[in-house]
Amino acid sequence: MNHRSFSLVVLNAAIIQPYYRNGFAAFWCTGEADLLHAKIHRTGSGDSCMNQAIGRVSAKDLAMARTLKFAPWLVLLVTSLPVPVIFLVLFFVATATESAAIFLLLAGLSLGLGLFLGLLAVVLLALYRRRWLAQLRDRLASDGITASEVVWFRSELTSAERASLSEIEQTNPLLADAYLETLASRLTASRIISKSRRELLKVERRLSRARMLNTPESLSLQKDLESDHERLSILKQRATDHLANAKTRLQTIEATASRNLNQAETDVMMQRLGSAQDQLPLVLEMAHMEQQALIEAKTELGEDPIATTHE
Repeated sequence: MNHRSFSLVVLNAAIIQPYYRNGFAAFWCTGEADLLHAKIHRTGSGDSCMNQAIGRVSAKDLAMARTLKFAPWLVLLVTSLPVPVIFLVLFFVATATESAAIFLLLAGLSLGLGLFLGLLAVVLLALYRRRWLAQLRDRLASDGITASEVVWFRSELTSAERASLSEIEQTNPLLADAYLETLASRLTASRIISKSRRELLKVERRLSRARMLNTPESLSLQKDLESDHERLSILKQRATDHLANAKTRLQTIEATASRNLNQAETDVMMQRLGSAQDQLPLVLEMAHMEQQALIEAKTELGEDPIATTHE
């Protein structure tokens, strides 16, 4: 195997293969496939079904996620409370003063030691949960991030994106689906850019070492590495373009949702304003009719209506 074949194999394993399942290999080879939307055009073949199963969240993953969410607090309670409670019970049932003092001291010591061990277990479980979730996200992203999987990538969303998603989900479910699809594209593009950036640094370091060799074989290796560098640069640029398009679509959806919400609120306010304006002339008309009725009543009684009105 020559240097070029070896470098292409390494490049395929590092960049192309993780995204092959959703059509990114086609983009790499031809430059014509859509980098972010090829994942939705999956075939029904056996290999495709097998590849899709790799990135899916299984029932085991869901159970593990729930366990890791509540396990730290359960461990903290188990390690800190039972032993002190036992010593406190012995303290209350003790008849001798010396025994009661010893049980009270042991309760305090066991509580402190239990809290220390519990907090240590909470920290270790939190670190393990963070690592497990990172591995799960990498596995889900291996075949392209879908809208239903965005919930596992909330930590990679910006605070503005999380706030917009929550608001749109409450006001317009249809726009929320489109927003999730676009978020999935944005996350996929961001991961490709990050991965291609790391691979570019590796290729540049290999290229620097190859230039220091000054051997005939190194010249061929340099050409292969320069070709890999160019391919990675193209991939990064294409992913950057798709990332910009995804961000533009996100802003478009946010503007549409905000426009619809503002329009609905404005319509309600205008209706209330119109009803208030309609009620004002009615009140004036009623006051005028009341005054006319009073004048007519005074006239019938023989009183001066003008004087009564002034009074």
